[in-house]
Amino acid sequence: MKRIFLVEDDKAIAKNLALLLRSEGFTVIHSSTHREALTALTGNKFDLALIDISLPDGNGFTIFTEIKETMDIPVIFLTASGDEASVVTGLNMGADDYITKPFRPRELIARIKTALRKSGNSASFFEIYGLHVDTASGVVKKNDSEVFLSALEYRLLLVFINNPKSIITRSRLLDELWDAAGEFVNDNTLTVYIKRLREKIEHDPANPQIILTVRGTGYRLGDGHVSE
Repeated sequence: MKRIFLVEDDKAIAKNLALLLRSEGFTVIHSSTHREALTALTGNKFDLALIDISLPDGNGFTIFTEIKETMDIPVIFLTASGDEASVVTGLNMGADDYITKPFRPRELIARIKTALRKSGNSASFFEIYGLHVDTASGVVKKNDSEVFLSALEYRLLLVFINNPKSIITRSRLLDELWDAAGEFVNDNTLTVYIKRLREKIEHDPANPQIILTVRGTGYRLGDGHVSE
């Protein structure tokens, strides 16, 4: 499980961010001040850091420097809207990305996963019941034969792969597909996409092992998966 170091002094933002990140399967360690952050870095290892630039007792730039002295991990700065000077400073220091507040949750998650993938700290190979997914190349194979998925079918599969231990509600899947398609996706369309995806990746679509239905809630990934 990937460990995210979150440095954010706004309690409401920090709480919502932590809930979002944990729902995506990340472990979150939170500090609200410059001093707390430096203490948390002692003896801890992280896979990625999310750092607010403006803190009540300092700024995120010194925390960034401290991180880079001990860990080779991606850092994403959180900054107030319109603070162009801070953004430029952060990028010139070597930050991997920045995102301005307020931000869209799905955009932040996408940027985190992109940063992890580029740094080599994110699994790129996934296997479950004879289905092999290489997320680095986007190639999906079943029993060594390539499976051709549409963009939305592949996006749907990635949601399950990225959340292997979570129950994914239908409403969340609708949000994911809507973001990917750029247009409204309704409940009936989701049912169709689940059916099509199962027909392509399951050995027996009528008795699925990879994408399981959780009655009254949504879906979850089957057991027996392996990632690298």
